[in-house]
Amino acid sequence: MRLFIGREREREEFRPFLRKKTASLIVCQGRRRIGKSTFIREAASEADRFLSFEGLAPREHIGRREQLEAFTESLAAQTKAPKITLDSWPQAFKLLASLLPSSGSTVLLLDEISWMAIGEPDFAGHFKTAWDNLFSRHPQLIVVLCGSVSSWIQKNILNSTGFVGRCSWQFRLQPLPLPACNEFWKRKTVSAAEKLKVLAVTGGVPRYLEEIDPTLTAEQNIERLCFRRGSPLFNEFDQIFHDIFTRKAETYRTIVLALIDGPCSITEIGKAIRRGRGGSLSEALQDLESAGFLSQDVAFNPVTGRNRPRTLKYRIQDNYLRFYLKYIDPVADQIRKGLYRRVPLETLQAWDSIVGLQFENLVLGNLEIILNRIGLAHVPVLNAGPYFQARTARRPGCQIDLLLRTKQSLYVFEVKFRRKIDSSVMAEVSRKVESLDGISGLSVRRGLIYEGELSPEIEKSDYFDYLVPFGQLLAG
Repeated sequence: MRLFIGREREREEFRPFLRKKTASLIVCQGRRRIGKSTFIREAASEADRFLSFEGLAPREHIGRREQLEAFTESLAAQTKAPKITLDSWPQAFKLLASLLPSSGSTVLLLDEISWMAIGEPDFAGHFKTAWDNLFSRHPQLIVVLCGSVSSWIQKNILNSTGFVGRCSWQFRLQPLPLPACNEFWKRKTVSAAEKLKVLAVTGGVPRYLEEIDPTLTAEQNIERLCFRRGSPLFNEFDQIFHDIFTRKAETYRTIVLALIDGPCSITEIGKAIRRGRGGSLSEALQDLESAGFLSQDVAFNPVTGRNRPRTLKYRIQDNYLRFYLKYIDPVADQIRKGLYRRVPLETLQAWDSIVGLQFENLVLGNLEIILNRIGLAHVPVLNAGPYFQARTARRPGCQIDLLLRTKQSLYVFEVKFRRKIDSSVMAEVSRKVESLDGISGLSVRRGLIYEGELSPEIEKSDYFDYLVPFGQLLAG
């Protein structure tokens, strides 16, 4: 049995539905391998009954008949129903509803629901009818719709007029927070720097973290997971990308490649891939974002805290995706032929800058921990996120890794990963603060979130109001 780590908050939010005396419809979204079905299964351990059905992954010759056949096999395995041939989804839902217990709490998981719908254009409509007339009439039934193809769920469930007012809860399962990631090295003495290197590859994806051998170094783990034939993260990209995006996978891959070295606006992406910023590009970016691979960052006005929509940029928020495309894919043929020879991570092209981007992802995904660390846990924060300011004739351009705005103060944070961090970081942050317009009436506090050896001058200078080592974020 796999060790289940984290998700305490989500468990607490799920529990009230187990106590309800009426049926609930829940929608769970998230990146593949993020642990959606594992979480639902774990949460359902407190229910009296759990049933789970999963759609077959898309491939040639998979259609409605094959999906229904897989459904009936699973139904027969989990209930006393004989395996019979079903001709339609309305028939399948009716049979399933008739086999649900009449008392006690039951969690029913329909996993990878967009795959289940393959070959049936009106699957969502059939399910909606079944919910209204069958499932919703079962007291203490919790139906969970789960899937990695968030665009299908968004279009057919969440944005569908047919389901208005029917969802009791919709949530997106995020990567594990850093303290939960740290649990995978429990009872082992491993430096924060080594953990950061591994997390720069895996992010907070629990399925990848389960593959870590804490007795090995970061380099050994990464080589074992990424750079061998048959290793889990060598083959992973095609499985998650093509299963989700099917025929669009190659086009979407080109878009992600345009973002590999840092965030870009939609205009910059269009220029890089030689494509206009029309509806198809916007739709592709939305699909990549809803799948958990990209994130939108909108800079805000430092004075008012309000968003500046015209500054919207996209960044790769998935650490594995960037690492694969930057370092694994270019040597994939060598790996397949067994010719790849391990090289130290530090010698990989642009390693420091790429790990810097991956470190920023980890920081931006753990804002709550940072707020706790700097004493803002109970202080209203007007806005927070990366800040970027274009250069004009009147002002210099600048980019701030993390900018926080409270009612009275600005918090300017630099995120650094270096073996040795010297005093030049202070001048760097000073230039960024000086470039901000109209902040003379605000208190400005400076912070450094870092991994590496700090120059003694930094600590002696008292320049930074907050020095937050990565190890503290891992500790929570």
